[in-house]
Amino acid sequence: MSIWTTAQSMADKTPADRNRYVDFLRALSIFFVIIGHWLIATAVFDESTGALVPVDVLSAIPATQWLTWLFQVMPIFFIVGGYSNAISIESAKAKNQRYGEWLSGRLHRLLTPLLLLVVVWALLSVIMYIVGAQPETITFASKAALVPTWFLAIYTMIVLLAPASYAFWRRYGWASLAVFIGLAIVMDVLFFQFDIKWPSWSNYFWVWLAVHHLGFAWFDGKLGKPVVMLAIAIAAIGILGYIIFNGPYPLAMAGSPDKAVSNSLPPKVSLIILGIAQFGLLHAIQKPMQKLLAGRTAWSLTVLVNSMIMTVYLWHMTILILAFGASYLSDGFGMNLVAGSEGWWLSRPLWIGVLAAFLIPLALGLSFLERLPKPDGPTLSTFRLVFGACLSGLGIALASLKGFNGDPTSIFAWSAIILLIAGCLTCGIRLLPKSQNSSIQAAES
Repeated sequence: MSIWTTAQSMADKTPADRNRYVDFLRALSIFFVIIGHWLIATAVFDESTGALVPVDVLSAIPATQWLTWLFQVMPIFFIVGGYSNAISIESAKAKNQRYGEWLSGRLHRLLTPLLLLVVVWALLSVIMYIVGAQPETITFASKAALVPTWFLAIYTMIVLLAPASYAFWRRYGWASLAVFIGLAIVMDVLFFQFDIKWPSWSNYFWVWLAVHHLGFAWFDGKLGKPVVMLAIAIAAIGILGYIIFNGPYPLAMAGSPDKAVSNSLPPKVSLIILGIAQFGLLHAIQKPMQKLLAGRTAWSLTVLVNSMIMTVYLWHMTILILAFGASYLSDGFGMNLVAGSEGWWLSRPLWIGVLAAFLIPLALGLSFLERLPKPDGPTLSTFRLVFGACLSGLGIALASLKGFNGDPTSIFAWSAIILLIAGCLTCGIRLLPKSQNSSIQAAES
């Protein structure tokens, strides 16, 4: 049976009450993230030195910073996560599942596909070190490849807090959202007005908990009619423009063209406003999109993408780094165009197509990790699961921020992988799972 036939078969079994638009937005978000990364991360081969010089497109072509308003879609992913977590929490309540049972399943789904990527790059860094690559080159390559993992570091923590934040929403409604937004604003005031920067790192919680809360509001049917959501989106765009052109916030919603300040590192309240704008626009067109997704072809394609969505997301930067490596070994083949030139822009569709041609088969081969069943056995204690998740989250954060330098004697350099493996073992996640049936399944809510 072909993969498309399998996708169609799974699509035909979709329950009538499933919100297909949620799955579509999840797939759309990942598509935009991948295209955005493949566009803004490029390099030029310097024939005089024989080196491949990385180029930050957002800095080299300032006009592209506007594109980040479109390609920074992590707010949508967190909104979809909030909706899906609300469904999962309600389902767990109906089944009388304890928090530990619920959390175990969510962690298994999040961490199992991630573990392979980090282990592979840890091993690749050692190989590069042994063959004589410079530590700076190894660190750069591994950090770039592990960029996608930062999302899972914070999302793992948001999942830990999801039942509590959902209860907060159910009791206080919009006031609970206002609390998170208010805390994010306080952190930004400290950052910009008083030059006190360290508290702003807590915005990884306040900003993304606020955006995640919008998913709860969507699930509970607390959003306005399409015309109201459209008006809210337009107002949010206006506010975002005001705080950028009359305030301290940078234009780029992703990346850090200005090393002194970034909307995303650490997150700022600007990302909440962007999320409201994006979601307002997308929610305003939900009805026509639901009609489109009722068709077999559109829904089957959505099911297919969601069946390997985590794998595609995790490995897309690895494909990019390998393409850079192949170009370097072939004396800069394909990397002799100046970023921003007419030829460079015209070559982007071909560039993205080539990368996709390598990513798709890799994703098809590894996506079974997303569908491995949770290991049999008694549910682990809540403390152990939470502790393991925190270890894993810290390991993921270190890997994405520091990368690997390949030095097998450096304990500090290996702290990320040690923490991640220890966290996964603590959570009961197998490092070498048994082979399982890899038939496509729709992404679970």
